[in-house]
Amino acid sequence: MIKVLVANRGEIACRIIRTLKEMNIISVAVYSDADAQALHVKMADEAYYLGPSPSSESYLVQQKIIDIAVKSGVDGIHPGYGFLSENSDFALKLQENGIKLIGPSAYSMDIMGDKLSAKDAVKNLAYLWSPALIIQLQILMKLYL
Repeated sequence: MIKVLVANRGEIACRIIRTLKEMNIISVAVYSDADAQALHVKMADEAYYLGPSPSSESYLVQQKIIDIAVKSGVDGIHPGYGFLSENSDFALKLQENGIKLIGPSAYSMDIMGDKLSAKDAVKNLAYLWSPALIIQLQILMKLYL
């Protein structure tokens, strides 16, 4: 990837932008009225106005983010946490626009977002899931994610 839009704000956006810089990837920030002077906006190589302060009028408006992504010529979008990070409709819209989502696929979100479908998806795997193994995996996830 050459250019990535960070569809989030605050500390998570700063961390993503820092990592993109370390990887020599151009960073694109978006911002609302409330965070026009925020650190993530200043850190990014490019920044685009997204809309008014309420997230329902800015960070959650999928089409605005996609329009900025297309306009700025990004290869991918990193959603950060919250907002659109677990929205399979957003992932599909990005795919339709030839933009990669840095995160799980829409299919994975739909399957794993529901406990019953997630259990069905993995029950036929050739792994033995002992209670001890599950506890160890949960501990590791808390430590490293």
